[in-house]
This record gives sequence, structure tokens and C-alpha cells, in this order.
Amino acid sequence: MNAQIALLLGQDGFINGAIYALLALSILMVFSVTRILLIPLGEFVSYAALTMASMQAGKPVMLGAMLVALCLIGLLMDARDALRAGRRLRFRASKLLMPAYVAAVTGLSVTLPLEHIGMAFQGALTVALVVPLGPLLYRVLFLPIASANGLVLLIVAIAAHVALTSAGLLIFGPEGSRTEPFSDATFTIGDAIINSQTLWVIALSFILIALLYAFFEKNLYGKALRATAVDRLGAQLVGISPALAGKASFALAAFISGLSGVLIAPITTIYFDSGFVISLKGFVGAIIGGLASYPVAAAGAVALGLVEAFSTFYASSYKEVIVFTLLLPVLLWRSVAQKGVKDEQ
Repeated sequence: MNAQIALLLGQDGFINGAIYALLALSILMVFSVTRILLIPLGEFVSYAALTMASMQAGKPVMLGAMLVALCLIGLLMDARDALRAGRRLRFRASKLLMPAYVAAVTGLSVTLPLEHIGMAFQGALTVALVVPLGPLLYRVLFLPIASANGLVLLIVAIAAHVALTSAGLLIFGPEGSRTEPFSDATFTIGDAIINSQTLWVIALSFILIALLYAFFEKNLYGKALRATAVDRLGAQLVGISPALAGKASFALAAFISGLSGVLIAPITTIYFDSGFVISLKGFVGAIIGGLASYPVAAAGAVALGLVEAFSTFYASSYKEVIVFTLLLPVLLWRSVAQKGVKDEQ
């Protein structure tokens, strides 16, 4: 180990930590608003990376077919609910916004020569394809059981992860993929060689975290989500729809995960089942934050990335063991420090 190797490992650690921080914040946000531990969050990351790789390789983009199927299932469920309630079967304009959006992005993904367009457009279209997965999954899987026990929601989240992993194998195949880098430029600072891809990932991650802070502090919809996270019943009493808050939190989590997938796609080879381990590491960061503190979760996720990077150098065979063992002292400390257990609302 010398200074140059330490700086290279530090770069990798900060890249991974920035991605884990984004996922940890997403897990915290969704859990606070809906009481759902969104285990399939990592699948959004792998779907984004593999979709963009398919675009660059000139392969058909099949993610739109899943979106169309989920949209149809959601419309059928809305129709069933209306018939059960004895209401007239008609769809308001707001109900048709999602199908129209899905039809538009799916049409673009199958008609445009995606391998010949710019990388910026490929990344934007990839994120646009991944974002609807969040609210559609919430509508189909979680909204009908939104008031269920937390254990039931966790079991459904695990089932969703298994289903999305299987669908990923069907859509993308078993081969791993990696996209072209955003930039090949390098910078030399002393003995360290800094890849511009590192700067892209870290800069965009911190910009996104800053935008999230502004959204929750300044925007009316962000304040509504915060209110739902603090007191779901109180937010409902003042007119905030829990269903809309749930869909919004899932959509925002899907956006963050989709952008994370685009960012890491040039750095590491992603497979159809890579998302699970990625989301688990984000979950470790969220646990460090006690599933409540956003700054502590983000700092814990960055520290986790650094530990993972240096573990690769010292004990690569035990890298994952070391990373997940970090949970034990945190859980032990929280079990000792916790004075009581809150009743679930």
C-alpha cells in the first residue's frame, strides 16, 4: 500500500459510496412515507444500466413492454375498484396521464435509432423508461395492501424483487454489460491519476442530493411528502392523499435509482441480478442512519463505500463479509440505546 494506491482506492470508494448514499436516501424516503422497505430498488439500478447498454449495442429495448403490461394491469384494477364501489366506469384525465407517458417513451425506445444518438439522450431516455416502474409497482402491488402490517409489506417487497429479477433475466439475458464512459479524460494531481468518470459520478450525485434537499425544503409537494413521513394520519386529515404520496415517493426513488444505474454503467459490469447486492449496501447505509436520519445515512453509505474499496485491496475474498459485518455493531448499539418501541400507526 502506498499513497498512489490509497488515492485510487479512495476514488473507487467515493464513487461507490455516492451511489450507496443515493440508494440509502431513497430507501429512507420510501420507508418513511409508506412503511415499505423497497428491496427491489436495486433492480431499478440494474434495469437502467442494462437498458442503456442495450441502446448502445443496437439491441431492442424491451423495458417498454413491461411498462405497458403494468399500465394495463393498473387500469384493470382501477376498473375493478370502480365496479365494486358501484361507480360509473370512467377514467379521468389524471388516470390517463401515466398510460400516455408510457406509450410515448415506449414509442421512442422502439422507433429511434438509439445506437446513433448522443449519450446524453440515451441516458435521459433510460431514466425516463425506469421512472414509471416505481409508481406502477406501487399501484399494482402495494396500494391494495397499503394499510397492511409491515411484515406483509416486506414479504410483498421480497416477492417483487424475485419477480423483477426473473423479468430482468427474460428481458436482458444472463450476460453482463457495460456502457461507454462519459469521458476518457484523466487528470494528474501529485501522484494520483483521477479519471473524469469519477468526477462525473461524484458531481452528479452531490447535485442530486442538493436538489433533493431543495425539493423537500422549498417545494410544496416535497413538504407534503415530509408531512406524510412525520405523521401519515395527520397529513391525511389536512388533505394530503396517502396514495398520491406513495406513488410520488416510488417515482422519486425510481428516478434516483435510474440515474444511479446510468452513472455506474460505465464503471462496472452489471448483470440482471446485480441490483440485489447494490440495494443491500444502500440498505446498510439506511440502517446506519436508523431509518430516520438522512445525513447520517448518507455519511454511513460513503463510509461503507470506502471500507469496501480498501477491503478489496487487503482481503478481496472477504470484501462482502466485511461490508455486511458493519451492520452488527450498529444494530447492537441501537438495541442498547433504544429506550422503547414505538407502536406502529
